[in-house]
Amino acid sequence: MSTDVLNFSAGPAMLPHSVIERLRDTLDEWDGKSASVIEISHRDKSFIEVVERAEASLKRILGMDDEWQVLFLGGGATGQFAGVPLNLLQPGRSAGYIDTGQWGGKAIQEARKFGDIVVTASAKDDGYAKLPDLALVDIDPNWAYLHFCANETVDGTQYGTIAQTAHSVPLVADCSSELLTRVMPLDRFAAFYGGAQKNVGPAGVTIVCVRKELLGSPQAICPAVWDWTQQGANDSALNTPPVYAILASGFVFEWVEEHGGVPAAAARAAEKSTLLYETIDRIPLYSNDRATRSKTNIVFRLTTEELEKQFLKEAEANGMIGLKGHRAVGGCRASVYLAMPMEGVQTLVAFMEDFAQRNG
Repeated sequence: MSTDVLNFSAGPAMLPHSVIERLRDTLDEWDGKSASVIEISHRDKSFIEVVERAEASLKRILGMDDEWQVLFLGGGATGQFAGVPLNLLQPGRSAGYIDTGQWGGKAIQEARKFGDIVVTASAKDDGYAKLPDLALVDIDPNWAYLHFCANETVDGTQYGTIAQTAHSVPLVADCSSELLTRVMPLDRFAAFYGGAQKNVGPAGVTIVCVRKELLGSPQAICPAVWDWTQQGANDSALNTPPVYAILASGFVFEWVEEHGGVPAAAARAAEKSTLLYETIDRIPLYSNDRATRSKTNIVFRLTTEELEKQFLKEAEANGMIGLKGHRAVGGCRASVYLAMPMEGVQTLVAFMEDFAQRNG
C-alpha cells in the first residue's frame, strides 16, 4: 500500500512496508530459480523450506514447543467453524460455545451441523457490548471443548485476559483479529486459529495451531482438506496450499521477531487503542459503549448518521480509508492491526479533533 494512505479496514489490512518490499523482490525470481515464487511447485524443495521457516518462526514468537502442530490452510476462519467440530467433536459428545457476537454466533451456527452444541453464555443480553466472563460461565467437564471468539471484529469487543475456566475443558478460540497482538497463554488452549488477512498477511491462508495430542480422531465425514491430522502429516500440503500468502505470513513472523516479538506488539496495540479510546471518551461528538473494548477494532459512533457520512468522506479525502463500520452495526471502526504505525493513529486522532472542532 502507498505510504500516503492509511488503511484502517478490518481486513484485508496493512502489511509492514518492509514486508511488501521483500515480497516485491520474490515476483521476478525466487531462490535462484528463473521463476517467481508464485510459479514454483508447492512440492519444490525451496517452497517446502518456506513452510518450515514460517512454522519455526511462528512457534518462536508464540512460545510453542513441539507439542503443537501448526497448519497453513485455506478457507478462512469461517472454514474452521466447521473444521473445529469435524476434528475435535466425536459422535456422542457435546461441545460448549460462547455467543460473543457476530463471529461467535456464526461459529455456533456452523458447528451445529456437525454435533451437539451447547451455548453456555451469550453477550446478547448486553447488546454484544460486554463479553461473558470466562471464569464464570457454566462448564460441563465432559465437553469435548469450549469455543469462543477472542476478539469480535464487528462488535469491537475483546477478552482483555483469557481467564482460567472452572474445569479443564480444552479451550478453542477464533483469534483472527488479535493474532500476534496478544501474548498467548498457551497453557489454557487446546487449539486456536485465525485468518491471516488482519494481522498476519494477505487474504488466502488460515493459521491453525492445535495440540498434537488432540489429533487423530476426526469425524468420519470430515473432508480430507479439513482433516487436521492429514494436513499435519502432509506439512499443510495435502492439496495445493496458498503459496504466496504463506510466504508473506512467514515474512511477517520474522518482522515481528525483529521488532521485539509478540510482547512488544501487544504493548504497541495497547498504546494505539488507548490513544483512540481517550480521544473518543474526551470529545462529546464521539461515543463507544463497549464494556470489554477491543485493542484492535475500535468502533465508535458520531452524534448523527449524517455526520458519520461526512466524517468518512473527509477521512478518505485525507488518506484514511476503511473507517466505515460493519454493515450489521453501522457507525465507524478503526482497525489498528499489527502493521498500523502509531503515527497513523496519531494522524487519525488529529483528524478527529479537527472534525469535532468544525462540527461539534
